[in-house]
Amino acid sequence: MLRSLLLRASESTFLESQFRRRGFSRRAIRRFMPGEDLESALAAGKVLQDRGLGVVLTRLGEEVYDAGEADAVVAHYLDVLKQVAARKLDAEISVKPTQLGLAIGDDDPRQRDGYAVAERNLDRLALAAAAHGSTLWVDMEGSEYVDATLDLVRTVRSRHASIGVCLQSYLRRTPDDLATLADPPVRVRLVKGAYREPRSIAYPRKADVDRAFVDLARRIMDHRAWFDAAPPHFGTHDLAIIDDVVRVAAERGIPGEAVQVTMLYGIRSEAQHRLSDEGLTVRTLISYGEAWYPWYVRRLAERPANLWFVLRTMFE
Repeated sequence: MLRSLLLRASESTFLESQFRRRGFSRRAIRRFMPGEDLESALAAGKVLQDRGLGVVLTRLGEEVYDAGEADAVVAHYLDVLKQVAARKLDAEISVKPTQLGLAIGDDDPRQRDGYAVAERNLDRLALAAAAHGSTLWVDMEGSEYVDATLDLVRTVRSRHASIGVCLQSYLRRTPDDLATLADPPVRVRLVKGAYREPRSIAYPRKADVDRAFVDLARRIMDHRAWFDAAPPHFGTHDLAIIDDVVRVAAERGIPGEAVQVTMLYGIRSEAQHRLSDEGLTVRTLISYGEAWYPWYVRRLAERPANLWFVLRTMFE
């Protein structure tokens, strides 16, 4: 119930305005992001790289409804790639399709004018990422955008192999979606999911979401060619699930360094370094930007125990 309440809160403009006005809010968000600006994210990435971790950079924000604003997002990420290259950072970028224009229009996302805008913008970023020897990650958003997002990724993937997509284990449809990405292998980052969805679409119980994650991870590992052609990422902070992935990978003859784990900045930092020291490839997802409220509350919903951190911050 607490998770459901938090997901509802993430969509409330009233609660957002109240939270932003509180002095403790800036201190609270530092648990999950080093700062609102790109420079803070790049600086944090350098510190992590010096300690053996790669990073994924993502600018917060969703549902851009103007093509000019979407172009500005593309320009920002093109600059990110240039700065990453100049600083010699082991960093990839992750973008939301609705940041790139997919939400423009009123009908089915696959029929909207925004689909063409998003395709053009994804194409530009995938080309730039490939030129830098990097991967362009495409985030998965709410369920209404899944079909359009997968169509976009398949289309751009036919021209640029340097693109990957997130899949969410809490969606009941994900096993079928995964099967469509197997041949040719499309790079996948498997996550649990953090949007508010009806029970008919998404598993409401954490145990079911975890079970689905493990099953999907094993399906991926059943295809050794997937690791050779498009190494997947497993985005989870659940150490028991990571242990299971490592064990099953070893059983299938997949070397430890091929197992790539992604965790959020500020969560289980010690475990991230330990897993890297043990031979896994670990990347830290660093988020930045001013549109942090809905993202932040969804992070709390993923692990409500983090509310204790917020409460402590309020009284510091």
